[in-house]
Amino acid sequence: MSWFRRKKGPRRRSSETARRQVPEGLWVKCESCKEIVYSRDLDQAKGVCPKCGFHFRVDAPTRIQLLLDEDPGPDLFAGVLPADPLGWTDTRPYQERLRSHQERFGVEEAVVVVEGRLEGQRLILAVMDFRFMGGSMGSVVGEKITRGVELALKRHLPLIVVSASGGARMQEGVLSLMQMAKISAALRRYRDAGLPYLSVLTDPTTAGVMASFAMLGDLNIAEPGALIGFTGQRVIEQTIGEKLPEGFQRSEFLLEKGFLDLVVHRGQLKSTLGRCLRHLTT
Repeated sequence: MSWFRRKKGPRRRSSETARRQVPEGLWVKCESCKEIVYSRDLDQAKGVCPKCGFHFRVDAPTRIQLLLDEDPGPDLFAGVLPADPLGWTDTRPYQERLRSHQERFGVEEAVVVVEGRLEGQRLILAVMDFRFMGGSMGSVVGEKITRGVELALKRHLPLIVVSASGGARMQEGVLSLMQMAKISAALRRYRDAGLPYLSVLTDPTTAGVMASFAMLGDLNIAEPGALIGFTGQRVIEQTIGEKLPEGFQRSEFLLEKGFLDLVVHRGQLKSTLGRCLRHLTT
C-alpha cells in the first residue's frame, strides 16, 4: 500500500527554477578578482569591488552624483549636437550610431558639463562618459569642454575635468584632432587668469585626450589601476622592438615616474578634490 502519492505533471529543472527566481543584474562579476559581488554592495561602495578594491567604470551621471553636494541640474550645453561633416559610414552610418547611443544611454554626447558645489565650493565640472562611443572626443566634446573652460573663466570659478576616453573620434577625421589644440588653448587662457584646474584621469584615459587636456591640470589625479597612455602596449613594443614592464600604463606606475601628482581611491576622491581646491583658491 502506498502512503504517499506524487502529483503527476511536468517537472521543472532546479537550475531553470533558480534562473527564474534570481532577478537579472542582482550580481556582478569583478573583472579583477573574478569574485561575484552583490550589486547593492557594489553601489554602496561607489563602484569599487569590496573584495579586492578594483574600480569599476562609472557613467557620467553617477560620477556627478558622487562628486557634487547636490543635483546640479541639466547639462549646461545641452542641445549642442554633432553633425556628420564627412558623411561617414562604416558598419553603420555615423548619424545612426549617434542616435543609437543617445537613446540607449540617455546622454546627448560623450561629455556632460555642469555647474555645482563640491564641499561647498562652486565650480564647473566636465565629466566624460565612456559608454558613449568609448568616450571618443569629437567636435562636440571639444566644444562643450571649451565652453566649460570659458564659462569657468568668465565666472572666476575652479574647473575639474574627469576624463574617460579612447581618444579622438575617427568618424569626424581631422575635426576631432583639432579639439586637442582648441581645448588646450582655452586652458592656457584660463591658467593665465590664475584659476585652478584639476584633471581627474579614470579608466581608460588614452590617445588624444591623454595627450592634451587630461595632462594639463595644475594637479593631475588618477584613480587606482586606471589605464593611462597614448597608445596600446602591443603597438609600442612592435615600434621600439622591446618588451615593456608589466603595468607600465597603469596609474601607479605613472605616479612613480612623475607623470601624476596623486592616485586616489574613489571613496576619498571628493574630499581630496575639495582639499586641493581650498588650497589652490586661498
